[in-house]
Amino acid sequence: MSTRRDCLAASWRAFLVCATVLHGLAQVVLLFPRLPKSQRDRRIQIWARTVLKRLDVQVTVVGTPARVGPALLVSNHISWLDVVVLHAICHCRFVSKADVEHWPLIGTLAVGGGSLFVERASRRAAMRTVHRMTDALRNSDILAVFPEGTTSNGASVLPFNPSLIQAAIWTDAPVQPVALRFVDGRSEAASADIRYIGDESLVGSIWRTLRARNQRAVVLFGPPQRANGRDRRVWARDLRGEIVEMRHA
Repeated sequence: MSTRRDCLAASWRAFLVCATVLHGLAQVVLLFPRLPKSQRDRRIQIWARTVLKRLDVQVTVVGTPARVGPALLVSNHISWLDVVVLHAICHCRFVSKADVEHWPLIGTLAVGGGSLFVERASRRAAMRTVHRMTDALRNSDILAVFPEGTTSNGASVLPFNPSLIQAAIWTDAPVQPVALRFVDGRSEAASADIRYIGDESLVGSIWRTLRARNQRAVVLFGPPQRANGRDRRVWARDLRGEIVEMRHA
């Protein structure tokens, strides 16, 4: 009986989340072309907070996130939900893998949110993305990247791809390390319910997240920093080390 009630509750949350996604899609298609950037950013933040409320995911912020650009947020990566969590805290333009642009519904939302897309299989295409990131930082945007290149199980942080740091070096823009983790809101233990790793399907990950209750995202923002003579490989290694330390603080 309990399992049936859990499934019914998850199904109801799924309905509410789908309604919120469709409402966001309608805004992107119908309203965003006529709205100034400040209003688009605000609507994206409200939308993200609504999604998290529907999913019963609370957010705890430690530190001060960047509010004005140029800035590059560098975060570890656990789940598809990471993007929603960061959007709920501060609006930023994400650098996402090219596949996301073609996902049904999600791709349209990502484009509406200003995401940049990188084709990782092509070095030339990846360099074009770095140049687009450079232009965005010169236009005082806040960008966000997941340099691991994929999600992890949350227990560790994978090595960083240094190429995503290059735009900050070229523009001398500040980089802010971000440490993200999900915990059970009652026990404070690391949550295994909100993750998306390995060969798991996106649908399966979403369903497990819908069935989870009392989840909390803990997001720690470190002090912004500049390269100070470091090349991208050294800086990427240093940023990863800081994020590892922040997650265990």
